[in-house]
Amino acid sequence: DPLFEFNKQIIDATQDLCVAYKPNTAFYEALGPKGMESFQKTVNYIPDDILILADAKRGDIGNTSRLYAKSFFEYYNVDALTVAPYMGSDSVKPFLEYDNKWVVILGLTSNKGSHDFQHLPVGDSKSLHHKVIETCASYGSSDQVMFVIGATQPEHFKTIRAIVPEHFFLVPGVGAQGGSLKAVCEHGLNDQVGLLVNSSRGIIFASEGEDFANAARDSAQKLQSQMSDILNQAGLI
Repeated sequence: DPLFEFNKQIIDATQDLCVAYKPNTAFYEALGPKGMESFQKTVNYIPDDILILADAKRGDIGNTSRLYAKSFFEYYNVDALTVAPYMGSDSVKPFLEYDNKWVVILGLTSNKGSHDFQHLPVGDSKSLHHKVIETCASYGSSDQVMFVIGATQPEHFKTIRAIVPEHFFLVPGVGAQGGSLKAVCEHGLNDQVGLLVNSSRGIIFASEGEDFANAARDSAQKLQSQMSDILNQAGLI
């Protein structure tokens, strides 16, 4: 199982440097049943004290969402799942029926296409992503709900943080997508830190050679050091 072996070496090289792993299920689903076997083996291999966040972006009518939730929270037993809220409350709330699981709702994403819809005005000078975040925050507590806020749009963090001061943000886009960790932290930190900063390609593909695991560790170590410096300056550690 070369996919699992790659993941295993990445985990072995980085597990003391991170608080979470975020496997993107599309890369496993594309390989059919064998790919999902690799996903399950990867989930099982990750140490118990590290959060497992399945990046699957699920969301559908209630009964379907309930089965998606059962699949990821019971069968695969991940700790958190990304959820697309476009269909509204009945597509999100089934995921919130599970205790001790995180529902990570798409708020303001890091891709270029986010400007197609997420910044559209919806009245009272609010953008659509403001309305989505404000509404979805009412579905559950800050101990259940997290929001995806992309690092490539740091100028919006201050406004979003004012809407949801207590919630954690999952922040993709640092690294290969060019997002600035410093800019994100300037407006996104709260007194509990409040940020789960993600770097994927910048770490796992730090080298295309046989030294990929060592290169991944070096890249993760560099990012962790930058995070530590920022948290020290903010008086949070």
